[in-house]
Amino acid sequence: MAKNLVILESPSKAKTIKKILGSNYKVEACVGHVRDLPKSQFGVDVDNDYEPKYITIRGKGDILANLRKEVKAAKKVYLATDPDREGEAISWHLVHALKLDGKDTERITFNEITKTAIKKALKEARPIDMNLVDAQQARRVLDRIVGYRITPLLWKKVRKGTSGGRVQSVVLKLICDREEEIEQFIPEEYWSLEANLEGEKGKITVRYVATDNDKKELKTESDTNAIIKQTKTKTFTVKDVKQSTRTKKPAAPFTTSTMQQEASKLFGYATSRTMRIAQQLYEGMDIPGEGAVGLITYIRTDSARVSDDAYEDAKAFIVEKYGDNYLPKERPEYKTRGRSQDAHEAIRPTSVARHPDTVKASLSAEQYKLYKLVWERFVGSQMMPAVYDTLSIKLNAADVVFRASGSVLKFDGYLAVYSKNEDSEKDVKIPLLTVGDKMKAASFAPVQHFTQPPPRYSEGSMVRTMEELGIGRPGTFAQTITTLMARYYVTKENKVLHPTELGEIVNEIMADYFKNIVDVDFTARMEDDLDRVELGEVEWKNIVRDFYPPFEEKIAAAEEQIGEIEVKDEESDVLCEHCGRNMVIKFGRFGKFLACPGFPDCRNAKPIFEDAGVACPDCGAKVAIKRSKKGRTYYGCEKYPDCDFISWNLPTGENCPECGKYLVEKGRKKR
Repeated sequence: MAKNLVILESPSKAKTIKKILGSNYKVEACVGHVRDLPKSQFGVDVDNDYEPKYITIRGKGDILANLRKEVKAAKKVYLATDPDREGEAISWHLVHALKLDGKDTERITFNEITKTAIKKALKEARPIDMNLVDAQQARRVLDRIVGYRITPLLWKKVRKGTSGGRVQSVVLKLICDREEEIEQFIPEEYWSLEANLEGEKGKITVRYVATDNDKKELKTESDTNAIIKQTKTKTFTVKDVKQSTRTKKPAAPFTTSTMQQEASKLFGYATSRTMRIAQQLYEGMDIPGEGAVGLITYIRTDSARVSDDAYEDAKAFIVEKYGDNYLPKERPEYKTRGRSQDAHEAIRPTSVARHPDTVKASLSAEQYKLYKLVWERFVGSQMMPAVYDTLSIKLNAADVVFRASGSVLKFDGYLAVYSKNEDSEKDVKIPLLTVGDKMKAASFAPVQHFTQPPPRYSEGSMVRTMEELGIGRPGTFAQTITTLMARYYVTKENKVLHPTELGEIVNEIMADYFKNIVDVDFTARMEDDLDRVELGEVEWKNIVRDFYPPFEEKIAAAEEQIGEIEVKDEESDVLCEHCGRNMVIKFGRFGKFLACPGFPDCRNAKPIFEDAGVACPDCGAKVAIKRSKKGRTYYGCEKYPDCDFISWNLPTGENCPECGKYLVEKGRKKR
């Protein structure tokens, strides 16, 4: 008997769904896109109304041959690629690549990989949404035009291997602009002043606010000493006491960008790492007693919306676990930026009853940490705000105003579940004074400060900025940052992003000759236009027609006006073993490496490794920090293969007092 065929992108997702659907369905994976614009050609027919030329992606022949065989044997075909523009486009390409026009074919989408969601999707099967496909085509063609017209220019004028992209160029400009702000920043001195007071009702620390006449800022040490001299022998009199309550609302459930930001801040995860782990949780894990099931909902979304079923489940869980007083009287609502993506939900657990601790044994350490974060954030978002009792006291001494404030947690609300960012909300208790109470200064604590430049972007803060400015889409944030680092336009040092000399040169060219490409507002408007295509309000080729002619004029002007730019290689302190010259740092497809500047006369080249700071236990040479093919850090002798020392843990440089073998560091927080 012929079976129904379900086609989706991921083999691991296919494995999970196969277990859910049972024997009447055959589930196959196309492993991502099957057709795309050719890599070796421009691929956009400018003379034929910007018609894209799609070809089968190299290496997909066997996959398509297998799918064609399965299609012939199938009773019906369901295209189950991801529920976004990209997924819709992949389904559309599958229709063409597999010649499905004459076959009973429908499109299904689901926000979570659970039995209920999959069965519901099959009942609500629909045709392919060409508005979504066209929005993706517009994005792909625009990106191809920018990339394939600017990249040859950069290769010719700057260096081979450079590239220019529609979104990455804007992000690079933000990073370079921030670096320029930091370089031009001039620190300004200012002072803060606290006074430790004593009285009949106890001790209190107050801070200087102003004088009665004006809000005089303490710019210098002499300003500060003048206030101390004016008040140190005076009586501090309580002029005003305010008691009130303050509520703190829970944060919205995760979107793609807020999840990336929080994982970066709390765990130090790179955005690409967060998305890899989240993809695993979404595609499905084997849970004892349940089988294969997706643990979180779809991970590429900028919506904070929660489905009715998920809300009802959370509501029941909160009442049962914490009580009625933890459940808001009205359903929490969270605003979503933009309009097109609101068809998606926020990132949440597929079942709130699946507590992180009950699935911990089935997850790796990093999977457990991220799942726990998603679960707690979602449950907390559906709970009551936290309530604080606050106390503010104003005191005067010789016409100088001081103030003290404190707060105490009265009702924990959502903090019972999610208190990840509450370090600054610790209870600050101060004595309850009354108007007219008198106190004396026991001591003063003046502190000198200097204004600080704006901080460099971390991956998390860059993702937040991209979202706020409307640059790119949730699924592209991580890839954009990864691309900038892969091109060596940007490096990450101490968890923050620094532009390289090459990055600054490319940014300067882009800013001088392609101002609209790197203009934040222009890029945000382009995203809005793509949203309008998705909604069926604009024909996708109109966007390309408006963009291409003026862009091509700018390319021609840049070709004529930009001279050849030399980017000197960074010189290292490593001497070439063959000719004795200082080797230089080069960039290849696999990253940095050392090469002799005497090329082609001297062709010496070797990998570049970070020094681990300890001697090799076997031969005494330096131990280098290396990375395996899977990206895992390990430690090996710099003289490999002559010395084959290798360790997953960092050697300490000391030997074990009992057996004489080398000692290594283990653990993270407690080494």
